[in-house]
Amino acid sequence: MSAPLAPTPGPARSVDGGLPRAVELREALLDGSLTAAALLRCCFERIDALNGELGSFVSFDRAGAKRAAAEADAALAAFREHGTPVPPLTGLPTAFKDLVDVAGLPTTFGTAAYEAAPAAADAPLAARVRAAGAVLVGKTAVPEFGLSSHSENLIHPPARNPLDPATSPGGSSGGAAAAVAAGMLPLAPGNDGGGSVRIPAAACGLVGLKPGLGTLPEDVAGLDGTPVYVDRWGAQRLGVSGPIARDAEDAALLWDGLTFDAQRPGATDALDAVREALAAGDAFEGLRVGFTTRSAFDNNLHPVLSPEALAAFQRGRALIEGLGADTEEAAWILPDDIAATFRKVWTAGLAEGALSEEQLGRLGALARDFREEALARPEEVQRAAGTRLQEIGRTLREGWGEYDIVLTPALAQTPRPIGWYTSRDPQTDYDLQCLYTPFTSMVNVAGLPAIVVPVFWTSDGFSMGVQLIGRAGSEVQLLRLAALLQRAAG
Repeated sequence: MSAPLAPTPGPARSVDGGLPRAVELREALLDGSLTAAALLRCCFERIDALNGELGSFVSFDRAGAKRAAAEADAALAAFREHGTPVPPLTGLPTAFKDLVDVAGLPTTFGTAAYEAAPAAADAPLAARVRAAGAVLVGKTAVPEFGLSSHSENLIHPPARNPLDPATSPGGSSGGAAAAVAAGMLPLAPGNDGGGSVRIPAAACGLVGLKPGLGTLPEDVAGLDGTPVYVDRWGAQRLGVSGPIARDAEDAALLWDGLTFDAQRPGATDALDAVREALAAGDAFEGLRVGFTTRSAFDNNLHPVLSPEALAAFQRGRALIEGLGADTEEAAWILPDDIAATFRKVWTAGLAEGALSEEQLGRLGALARDFREEALARPEEVQRAAGTRLQEIGRTLREGWGEYDIVLTPALAQTPRPIGWYTSRDPQTDYDLQCLYTPFTSMVNVAGLPAIVVPVFWTSDGFSMGVQLIGRAGSEVQLLRLAALLQRAAG
């Protein structure tokens, strides 16, 4: 039997409506050829035209955004007149997903189980991004409690992929990714506990960076502000926050905003480093890159790469070799129990909090199933899973640490249709999500940084990408490498 033919690549597509890149918008804001107020009007016009179809946004703060844009224009005028430094995101519209408190807007977590009141204050990371000059326009769509690799729930219309609105933009930052891809926003932050920045970025043809655990202090801050790296059962924390953008320069600019330091208000260290890498062109030279298609779910679900995913992976590897890296198949230990252990830790939080019978009846099927599973799990089993997940994380770090970079596919399949998961029973829903995204959650278990980069377009207009996993502290290196790889991909 002959091997299946490789898919015919298609041309790169843009569905952003001509919105300039974030770095170009920033230059125009700085030189006065564009005002923050005019940019905000442009973004709201596009949001109003497209959100009914794409479902990217679930709430807005139009009045607050207008005030923030006016403040940004005043700061930009002071910069031009007096040289007063302005933060990196000054005047750029963005939005947080509906899992993060933004003052004055409800945080629904995508669930009907709770009545959501407007938040009294920004969450710490939202406050940092606001301090970095961003104009916060609203909240973006998520799946219930951010659990899923799509962005569908029972209280809002589903977020849809601008590349094909019949398909999902991924999740749980799907509304954010759709907004960026469609040119409703120049860039957007997401958070990532099992792939929630990287999955939607890959599905929508974008760059998405997952930083290492603890790189952003807000990701590990306890109630008193001190760092807490494990949950109450002893498992390492999985969730981190990172940028979603159309290219590595824009992602670097947002990373400068996410790491904003008020003592150095005009600093753009990551963006400067990416531009230096683009000028030099040699960031891959001499790197040892281990490539692998093994995943966390090989031992139970046996994921298979679609022809499109395999073509993207092979092209990514060839491009990296052409950029000067030394590649070899990565040798690393895949613990037999990684999938089962991850599920125990992933579902544990659903047992927290008292819910009435009425509230339980308003949960979606997957959240309700996860909650029942978590409530039935003995405390000692949960604690053992927490300890075991830390051991698995160390094993992954040791294996991948033999390489400067580990290369994997970003996704195993092209974007799935709306309803692909939610029309099934909960177990099938979860299994299908794992088969679509087998390469992301294991990086959260390892606590390492990773970035997804688009490298291939299918003949029917979908983007497919690769994932680069770095060593601890390599976030800026990954942005530099992503910039070169995306340029080489064309």
